[in-house]
Amino acid sequence: MYRIIIYIAYSEIFSRSDVKVSILDKIGDVSRGASDKAKSISEANNLKRKILYEEERIVEIFGDIGKKYYKTRNEDPEGLKALCDDIDTRRRRIRKMRYELNGIRGYKICPQCSAEVNERFQFCGRCGARLPDVEDEDFLSLEFGDNNKNDGQNPNF
Repeated sequence: MYRIIIYIAYSEIFSRSDVKVSILDKIGDVSRGASDKAKSISEANNLKRKILYEEERIVEIFGDIGKKYYKTRNEDPEGLKALCDDIDTRRRRIRKMRYELNGIRGYKICPQCSAEVNERFQFCGRCGARLPDVEDEDFLSLEFGDNNKNDGQNPNF
């Protein structure tokens, strides 16, 4: 008896096309949300992999600098300048990728107090410092200070 009532109620509910569309819309929304989340996770992992590659390359370049200096310590160290410039370029790439990674996570890091701030804000709620934006011409100086101080992510750099 109960099965018949449940079946009748079920068929009444799902025989209406507006309910079917509504349910299908909700299922579609959930699947799009899951797809977007998977895409964000994939992008974040890709950025992490690129950052790791750049950091490993910097360590190799430091080794190359040491070898070159050891072999040519009495000569002009002009050959070392190209390697140092390469390190600086890679550090800028890493900083930009970390900024993008934080954007995927939905926050920015304050350059003054290292607080996590929602990505929609332009100023830090803790100390009031201006937060960096990739489109700014002075992006690197805003995010990491004019003196290129350590960004706090890796103490070896």
